[in-house]
Amino acid sequence: MNGRVNVILLVALLVCAVILVQTQNRARHLFIEVERSQTEARQLEVEWSQLQLDQSTLGKHERIQSNATRDLNMVPVTPDRTQYITLNNKTNKHEQ
Repeated sequence: MNGRVNVILLVALLVCAVILVQTQNRARHLFIEVERSQTEARQLEVEWSQLQLDQSTLGKHERIQSNATRDLNMVPVTPDRTQYITLNNKTNKHEQ
């Protein structure tokens, strides 16, 4: 009888050991996954900050004007080149 109890306790001990090893392995895999997710989140935050900076830089009036002048050969509007339409559908040049 004593031998039978020892065998049952040994089997229970082995089952608990296997479950413990599996649980630790699963916890290790989950920890690695969390670390990867946190690294990816940090990278996305850096990318988001860079995109916000790019957006603010690209939207500045001076940059838009310099690109229009350089790339599209646009020039600022002067009063001599401005035409105003009156209510009686005649066009007049604005003169200063």
